[in-house]
Amino acid sequence: MHELSIARSVLDMVKQNVAEKDLPKVRSITMRIGELAGVMPDSLEFCYQALTSDTPLSQSSLCIERVPFQIECQQCHQLSLNERGFAFCPLCGSSNTTLLSGDELHVAAIELNETAETVHERVDD
Repeated sequence: MHELSIARSVLDMVKQNVAEKDLPKVRSITMRIGELAGVMPDSLEFCYQALTSDTPLSQSSLCIERVPFQIECQQCHQLSLNERGFAFCPLCGSSNTTLLSGDELHVAAIELNETAETVHERVDD
């Protein structure tokens, strides 16, 4: 289950970017996860909760934003949301497409209570 290692990486990044005294103030961590990233959101949330239990981060939550698989056809320049992994243009049938989104796996924001501060960091795993 690689979700456990992803959750550990997220926690390491939070600890690198938030002062130890402020860890209890972490309200939420927002992750952007693409459909093609191979991550099971429910498993990742479970791992996150298990790792933060009985820690200063125990009151924080993991918010997951799903990013759809989107391509652009280089032949007709059509943008389309396709079935997972199907990279042919639905308009002209060309296989000459470019992936625009769907493979993301990064932390988009760390939100703290009592402040308007948000720390932005990208994590690729």
